[in-house]
Amino acid sequence: MHPLISIVDDDDGSREALAVLTRSFGFVAETYASAREFLASSRVPRTACLIADVNMPGMTGLQLHRRLVRLGHAIPTVLITAYPDDAVRARALRDGVIGYLSKPCSDATLLAILGSALKAVDY
Repeated sequence: MHPLISIVDDDDGSREALAVLTRSFGFVAETYASAREFLASSRVPRTACLIADVNMPGMTGLQLHRRLVRLGHAIPTVLITAYPDDAVRARALRDGVIGYLSKPCSDATLLAILGSALKAVDY
């Protein structure tokens, strides 16, 4: 079975571009327009890695990561943003996020971080 990568981003273009790229790496990708949509899905327990936008209305990517941890879902999380902020990056990494990338990120960088994430959970 191929690892499931869940992508949460409120920007349609970014979300779909990440899905196409992730699928081109051989992963299964599911997309969600909001954190709440992802949390309500049946895919949360099956998600091998989460890619989430930092700045989303309602619940940020970091808030989503924290909520998942509180719910007992230690999903390796990669945050992406068009507006990098060193303070947010430091806080996210301190909270256990495995990567903090700027949009657009290179294909090689994303593939490397997904590989690290999947190794961390022995996938």
